[in-house]
Amino acid sequence: MGAAVSDLGTAVAEAARVVPASWLRGRRGMRLLERNYTVFRRYSWTVVLSGFFEPLFYLLSIGKGLGTLVGGIHGVSYAQYVAPALLATSAMNGAIYDSTANLFFKLKYQKLYDAVLATPLSVNDVAFAEVTWALTRGAVYSLVFVVIMAVLGLIVSWWALLALPVAIGIGFAFAATGIVAVTWVRSWQDLELMQIVILPLFLFSATFYPLSTYPHWLQVVTQVSPLYHGVALERSLTLGDVGLADLVHVGVLVTLGCVAMSIATRRLGKLLVT
Repeated sequence: MGAAVSDLGTAVAEAARVVPASWLRGRRGMRLLERNYTVFRRYSWTVVLSGFFEPLFYLLSIGKGLGTLVGGIHGVSYAQYVAPALLATSAMNGAIYDSTANLFFKLKYQKLYDAVLATPLSVNDVAFAEVTWALTRGAVYSLVFVVIMAVLGLIVSWWALLALPVAIGIGFAFAATGIVAVTWVRSWQDLELMQIVILPLFLFSATFYPLSTYPHWLQVVTQVSPLYHGVALERSLTLGDVGLADLVHVGVLVTLGCVAMSIATRRLGKLLVT
């Protein structure tokens, strides 16, 4: 019996040598994920969760505070209306922070990927691992935020069980996009310019007001925002107003993530290999 097991193990090992490298991408990328987690354990939790508190404070100050003056929107309280939008924002924050500033440091100063590519890992493995790590941070933010929403009574539908998977999808779209953006960054000052994009996305993605309150031209611009589609999707799920239009929102986020992932891989390859 022991000999048979040994022979089987040898056969599997030999087969693995001829398996196309692309088939092992996820498995090899896990090694870089392990490295990121090892470093992450040394972080201060107050630093890691800094991006989570911004939408939480907005929820408590605007949703609960200003909401007493605004009243209800579309049959729900203002806090219930704003909370899913801030959930989407929390997912965006977690993903975008890790895929920009942290990756820029590894790429330009730590020279981590020069060492990584000296191993059997490829540029594809690097892109896979970093996007996965960034959306993991976004997922942690989102999970805590969903729990807070439930405790505050801001979830009114069982469809909200899908809110966390959708938040992971939002994180995927923004993590891949963040990596694409950071491949053009030359200095820390350039990273600050990203706030010029992120802040309007946050404020003008139907986060605090219904889309119908915007001027027509701004409605058109808003619907181009990927965060708007995440906000609309999370709002539909947590309020139980699910419809076919949500498939469009899902399609936009998935398409953006896949296209950005492809571009990110090519851009990283150009920077690291050529």
